[in-house]
Amino acid sequence: MNKSPKKFRNNIFFYIIAAIIILAGFNWFFNGGSSKSVKNVSYSEFITQLNDNSIDKFSMQPVNGAYTVSGTYKTSQTNQTSNNSMLSILTGGQNSSTQNFSTTILANDNTVKQVTELAQNKKVNVSMDGEPQTGLWLTLLGSFLPIIIIAIVFFMMMGGARGGQGGGGNRMMNVGRSKAKPEDPTKNKIRFSDVAGAEEEKQELVEVVEFLKQPKRFASLGARIPSGVLLEGPPGTGKTLLAKAVAGEAKVPFYSISGSDFVEMFVGVGASRVRDLFENAKKSAPAIIFIDEIDAVGRQRGAGMGGGNDEREQTLNQLLVEMDGFTGTEGVIVMAATNRSDVLDPALLRPGRFDRKVLVGRPDVKGREAILKVHAKNKPLAEDVDLKLVARQTPGFVGADLENLLNEAALVAARRNDTKITSLDIDEAEDRVIAGPAKRDRKTSEKYRQIVAYHEAGHALIGLVLSDSRTVRKVTIVPRGRAGGYAITLPKEDQFLLSKKDLEEQIVGLMGGRTAEELIFDSLSSGASNDFEQATQIARTMVTQYGMSDVLGTVALEQEGQAAYGQGPSYSQDTAAKIDQEVRRIINEAHTRATEIIKEYHKQHDLIAKALLEYETLNEKQILSLFEEGKMPEESTEFPSEKDTADYKESKQAADQREKQSEAKNAEEISDQEKSEKDIEKEVTSSKKDVDSDTITNDDNNRDDK
Repeated sequence: MNKSPKKFRNNIFFYIIAAIIILAGFNWFFNGGSSKSVKNVSYSEFITQLNDNSIDKFSMQPVNGAYTVSGTYKTSQTNQTSNNSMLSILTGGQNSSTQNFSTTILANDNTVKQVTELAQNKKVNVSMDGEPQTGLWLTLLGSFLPIIIIAIVFFMMMGGARGGQGGGGNRMMNVGRSKAKPEDPTKNKIRFSDVAGAEEEKQELVEVVEFLKQPKRFASLGARIPSGVLLEGPPGTGKTLLAKAVAGEAKVPFYSISGSDFVEMFVGVGASRVRDLFENAKKSAPAIIFIDEIDAVGRQRGAGMGGGNDEREQTLNQLLVEMDGFTGTEGVIVMAATNRSDVLDPALLRPGRFDRKVLVGRPDVKGREAILKVHAKNKPLAEDVDLKLVARQTPGFVGADLENLLNEAALVAARRNDTKITSLDIDEAEDRVIAGPAKRDRKTSEKYRQIVAYHEAGHALIGLVLSDSRTVRKVTIVPRGRAGGYAITLPKEDQFLLSKKDLEEQIVGLMGGRTAEELIFDSLSSGASNDFEQATQIARTMVTQYGMSDVLGTVALEQEGQAAYGQGPSYSQDTAAKIDQEVRRIINEAHTRATEIIKEYHKQHDLIAKALLEYETLNEKQILSLFEEGKMPEESTEFPSEKDTADYKESKQAADQREKQSEAKNAEEISDQEKSEKDIEKEVTSSKKDVDSDTITNDDNNRDDK
């Protein structure tokens, strides 16, 4: 492949070649345009060669208090040492033959007289040249010109060489400039109507939009708009989308940058980029600066390894100055998003900087329905799809999860070559999002299937008995991901507060699987490890955070996420032992209660397990019918995810067949289009002929009239 001249100029070899050519020309200039090599000899060697009658002629020229002698030999001699030319230094020099020589003698009368008398005796032609007028300048130029040339070449390399990591933004000279580029307000099509499920959050941000549109109305009343708005919430709740919607509604420039983009390996780069970012934003004010994941640069000072000279802390200090310093923001509003506002520096959260904090939490059932409607605009849904029902079945899902859910449903429908997304496709997509795709090809023994069936039936039975706050939606023994089977129990409504009873019932439900294995098979398996993990976490949270222990009382001993961020416990070993005892007591009591429930309802438990072995998947209606009536309902719907899946070859053949059908359909459409174009062309031609014939007839009639 041929490289373009621009890419070649960006290559470092281009500058090396250019430097060699320039220095070679410099060498040629100082050698008087001659490329002949010159042998440098000492004064004693020059006298010896003069006595031996080896010299043909020479000239003497006074230069800076000495005489430079240059001449030629009668016969060529070997030049064993390289000359001092710049080109020789670059090439390393080599042995060659030459007739030219050069030496230097002292500028005193005795030495000059001795040389001239010896030359006359040997009949050697001697000439005297005058002192050069530009000798000093040439000497200075010869000393500093190579340094200047090397500096110029180095500057060109640093300014022109871009490499392959982002073009001109990675130049050495531009390392302190901000990477954030303003988004054109006319191209930002996102509005508040595109953000669903965050009505209260949008109301908080309406004032920001009004200030950016009409700042004089607020200033006339002496009001100060918040200079910073901090969006806090779990990942995927739409914090970045809200910031873009604010910029789209206000139609102002939008500068977006990540917190990690400020800090580089060079000291002072982060602070320089912060200054450059705010300077650019002030030039195009009113404007919005959005810093995503600000906790990467805004953590509390003094906790870093570098102390006060830490690069991250210098960046934070500059950000604090720019947000509320002597200069002020001047029409620039800073918006930031984070998942951990508790680790931010207090100076960053004080009034005057981020003085308005907006919590973008998980949407409720109404918000989830609105989000689903937004993401379903460009997706053909079947009549049996009820988005309100889907919203109730997805508690805890955020906007990103719901978008992924509908996208997976569309992929499932396309895989089945359907033209619309059905409720069964959405059900399969829910299972894929929660647990992964079904693994029907996994070969298991009948004994293993029985253990999994009774295990999951234990979860389902306890969920049916303890159904005050939660309901069993689905139970299956089809393996997905790492799970051999699973039971989905969902709250009947969004729970913003959890009572002690709710948490204890959740733990009892989690212990139902292991309890069923103990009672039916009198053995233990590793399949309940995840159940124990969840149960232990809930019980520990009840003791250390919610104060639901009579032994330890209402004391907050731990904080949410404390262990995940490497923060050690703040209590004594005696308290830690009491915590372990309370957690063990809660789990043991839940295990005892689960044992009582399964023994009391052992017939229903056996019916559900046998139905799982036969059908492999049961929905809410089927489980309830088995529990209350002891039989399967007359009308049962088969889950699309539990149908016999095709192997790789069948799937590949089906995909190839769909591709051929699509190509044939496109070819047919192109043929019909070409045919219609030809018909139109024929009609135009025939109509043109009719017009021409009418014109000829009219002309003939006019001639007859004349």
